[in-house]
Amino acid sequence: MTGKVATFRIPAQITLGCGAAETAGAEAKRLGGTHAFVVSDPILQKLGATEKIVASLSAQGIKATVYVEVEYEPSVGSVAPCAAAAKKSGADLVVGLGGGTSLDTAKAVAMLMRNEGSLEDYLGIGLVKRRGVPSILIPSTAGTGAEITPNALFYVPAARDKKAVVSPLTIPDVAIVDPLLTLTVPPTVTAATGMDALSHAVEAYTSQNASPMTDLYALEAIRLIGTHLRTAVANGSDLAARDGMAKASMYAGIAIGNAGTNIVHALAYPLQGQHRVTHGVANSLLLPYGMEFNALSNLTKFAAVAEALGEPIAGLSPRAAASKSAEACRLLSLDVGIPQTLREVGIKAEHLADLVEGAMKVTRLLANNPRQVRVEDVKAILEKAL
Repeated sequence: MTGKVATFRIPAQITLGCGAAETAGAEAKRLGGTHAFVVSDPILQKLGATEKIVASLSAQGIKATVYVEVEYEPSVGSVAPCAAAAKKSGADLVVGLGGGTSLDTAKAVAMLMRNEGSLEDYLGIGLVKRRGVPSILIPSTAGTGAEITPNALFYVPAARDKKAVVSPLTIPDVAIVDPLLTLTVPPTVTAATGMDALSHAVEAYTSQNASPMTDLYALEAIRLIGTHLRTAVANGSDLAARDGMAKASMYAGIAIGNAGTNIVHALAYPLQGQHRVTHGVANSLLLPYGMEFNALSNLTKFAAVAEALGEPIAGLSPRAAASKSAEACRLLSLDVGIPQTLREVGIKAEHLADLVEGAMKVTRLLANNPRQVRVEDVKAILEKAL
């Protein structure tokens, strides 16, 4: 990486810590907001989390319109009614509260409030013309890192595929990360989102676009996940574990927002699009297989991943140390209950050809992979995962 030029972007402000969500109103006021359009979900509304954000806004004299009819794993069509409601409300600021579903939807809505056309017009890289209205994103899960990244991911039914809006203009003005919001996340979701964060960190750390800055965040995210995910799944009320995972998710989000992902996400996109496997499960399941394939590309970095996940590598050869990374990942995924094979999520041998074809179309991610990927490689990986 000597002499490599790297660009590094994050939100203008990140507020992190227990109780940080209470600052939402003050941040909205600082951004000049008078009326916030709050994108959340029915579960958080039922738990009272949404109302707490509204109360924080109200305490600063900011009106709030709440929208909770978001679509889980959102499709492109689900964004239009949300954007229409935001425009109708007269809001001048967007607050997203929730998991990746709410945060990606909030990003798209903020963008569409100042950009003409529909969401479909902006699926791709660098197509957004101007920043949207000011936005504040507050995650309630520790996984996607969507509060940090320039990406917003949506299902396109006509293509049976996941596609993304990728633009630095969609990075929020403020990210608020409060571990207290994750205390009610159930074990299965904690596991899938936590392993999703691990996929972000590992892929960013080993990507073609990695830089010294992203390496710092990615490796620390890996270490935190290896330390805290098992506890967070086994005992969701353990605040130290929740705090560690909240940091890990954010750090991994910073890493992928600047270094990107690669083969695991490329393999996962058609699994999500063609078979509606959730984003977290798809990435979590495929991560050890992708790591096994990529380990030869950078023995030093994959050995560092193994060590960060708690594997003793002293005295091992570089190859043996690197191979420990996928082993450690697989053991972690087993311990937290992630499916280990494609058959466990309904995939059969006859589905593989379409999955291979779909993965090979995700060229922006495959180009970022540290090892060259051929059709026969994708086929072999998926056959092994079956």
